Amino acid sequence: MMPFEGPEEPAPPRRVLVIESEPAARRTACKALATIAACHEAASLDEGLAALDHRDPDLLVLGLDSAGGTPEEAIDLIRFTGYEGPILATSARLSLGLAVETMRAGASDVAAVPLSPAEWTRRATRLMAEEWPALKPVAQEARSLTDFEGFIGSSPAMRELYEQIRRVAPSRAPVFVTGESGTGKEVTAQAIHGRSGRTRDRFVAINCGAIPKDLMESEIFGHVKGAFTGATEDRPGAAELADGGTLFLDEICEMDLALQTKLLRFIQTGEVRRVGDTKLRKVDVRFVCATNRDPLADVAAGRFREDLYYRLCVLPLHLPPLRKRGDDVVALAEAFLARFSAEEGRHFRGFDAAALSIVSGFAWPGNVRQLQNVIRRLVVMHDGDRVTAAMLPLALAHGSQPLEAPSAPAAPATTLTTAPRIEPFWVQEKRIIEEALAAFDGNLSRAAAALEISPSTIYRKREAWARDGLAAAG
Repeated sequence: MMPFEGPEEPAPPRRVLVIESEPAARRTACKALATIAACHEAASLDEGLAALDHRDPDLLVLGLDSAGGTPEEAIDLIRFTGYEGPILATSARLSLGLAVETMRAGASDVAAVPLSPAEWTRRATRLMAEEWPALKPVAQEARSLTDFEGFIGSSPAMRELYEQIRRVAPSRAPVFVTGESGTGKEVTAQAIHGRSGRTRDRFVAINCGAIPKDLMESEIFGHVKGAFTGATEDRPGAAELADGGTLFLDEICEMDLALQTKLLRFIQTGEVRRVGDTKLRKVDVRFVCATNRDPLADVAAGRFREDLYYRLCVLPLHLPPLRKRGDDVVALAEAFLARFSAEEGRHFRGFDAAALSIVSGFAWPGNVRQLQNVIRRLVVMHDGDRVTAAMLPLALAHGSQPLEAPSAPAAPATTLTTAPRIEPFWVQEKRIIEEALAAFDGNLSRAAAALEISPSTIYRKREAWARDGLAAAG
């Protein structure tokens, strides 16, 4: 006789996440899908990404018309959360080109909406029934770090910046970018220009701190022949060259007060007068300005005109320092290593675990520019399969700029008879990650959430440890 085993436990209900900004379309999809799955709604991509941090659906429906960017950008951000399941992309304006682009970006299926309830259930049932192999960590990382208008990185701070750029780019209003040196202020300005309606005309950049004060007016407004010694011909300035496009004024707080007055008049009237000329010329430019200083402090100190500041700071953007961008530092280091290795004919394929720990643990006071210079110098001076800790500058290895280390009072001088036992950073990091995984029975997503890091970070570090023979070390 067969032993009685009791009734089989019912399978957990399927779950679908619908990301769609149009309420009617969202309700229609969820009403149709509710017959086969528990449906959760998100009214924006950001809301959907937040939902993915708390649940792992069996199917994700992505409304392309509300994604706020290209299909590739939207799907990159979804995959970066760790979601590896099928994606059904929908659009009310679906074309062959958009469908191809979306499938290449990694969607599992594409559909033109509206769909009948039967078609919704047919497509969803098929997608949830198929086996979807887990993305390899390296492939997932590569997709999530796809270039956004010259930027690399998918940290929450950068995702917020990308969204801000998408929102402000189509406007005519001036943008004021602040951030530490090396954070990418000119890249931001170029991204705004690239996503504006002004790309048929020029992006012209002027560094207000790099040009002598007596030449700055000519650089911006131009001059006529004979206006001053050396003016041998008529010459248009940056404002005229940028007509119809974008004028980027970098380090705007370095501008002389007298020239600030003329710039204010230009903004108010849209007219420029070349140095030595009497003729006014009508010019249409989009202003993007940037500074690594506190502009309001300069206003309070009388170094920057308050009325000019409020004319320019209509749409403020602030760039996060690299130390606030989490895993982006490793992604940038790997991208720079690949780029410079190709340029210099080197054979680097990545960093060993110790080098990776040093790079991710350093504060990078010079931000992305400093990291870029360090990796370029490393590639020029060395070659090999992996970057080792010995190849990195001693300042990094010794942690002379610790990552957000709290200040502490100096300890009283003592004479030590023995050196303290300090474990290498990567050993401590490895132990912390393994303890978190053990605490959550190997659940990588929950361990990553508890550690406040991305699941891809744990994937990448465990791969590095295994590759370097450290899987059982420590």
